[in-house]
Amino acid sequence: MKTLSMRMVDLPASEQIPVLGQGTWGLGEDPMRRDEELTALRLGLDLEMTLIDTAEMYGDGAAERLVGDAVFDRRDDVFLVTKVLPEHADRAGAIEACERSLHRLRTDHVDLYLLHWPGPVPVEETVEAFTLLQQQGKIRFWGVSNFDTTDLLEVTAVPDGHAAQADQVLYNLARRGIEWDLLPACQRSGLTVMAYAPFDHRGTVLRHPAVIAVAERHGVTPGQVALAWVIRQDGITTIPKAAHPEHTAENRAALDVRLTAEDFTDLDRAFPPPDGPAPLEVL
Repeated sequence: MKTLSMRMVDLPASEQIPVLGQGTWGLGEDPMRRDEELTALRLGLDLEMTLIDTAEMYGDGAAERLVGDAVFDRRDDVFLVTKVLPEHADRAGAIEACERSLHRLRTDHVDLYLLHWPGPVPVEETVEAFTLLQQQGKIRFWGVSNFDTTDLLEVTAVPDGHAAQADQVLYNLARRGIEWDLLPACQRSGLTVMAYAPFDHRGTVLRHPAVIAVAERHGVTPGQVALAWVIRQDGITTIPKAAHPEHTAENRAALDVRLTAEDFTDLDRAFPPPDGPAPLEVL
């Protein structure tokens, strides 16, 4: 029997998901890169990074189609996440959007369906649609993305709102605002935090001298330091994107990085934690 070494995170429903998954924002849009992107995603599955995150918005469905091709013959091994746009999140629209996503993903269900960000549709109506999709077997769980503390309170206040499983938000060394109130609130309630853009926009974290210094201290890459920092706490999973197989392997190796107290001190000095509440940052 294969020995599993991937660290896992518990959803509120007691389902376990990998602490390190795979993101797909920007993938699937260039036919010349498609084969390499497919190889990268499938290598990630081999390396136990079986959580794959995508969205109907990414490339207007192109990322979902790529993911569908990557997982169609390994569907049972994958925890599949996709997201619905806010303008599609009314009762009828969410169901139709989910069915389109299922078609692109070449599957009959997704494991976690997220509302991509707060929008004009009353959250109660979106939750009703998600609940119906669960009853139909088209989604197993649902959650939200880019929801701040007050947004989450609105979700939990509506009927069946307690069934939310995760909040996918921007979180990395340079974007630590959620540590003030959103992250503690999620940890108290057991809601899983799914961190996107762990290297920050355009990889700005990776070029910072403090991150480079810590990486050199451990003989690893700045990206591995950034990932190890994000998943240092319980209840957080992250979804770095990798368009090349070697990048996938590099991301997976971040699980072996053990940051020290000195590392954390140096990184806190370079990227101070928040000293008060701030609006949720998004990309």
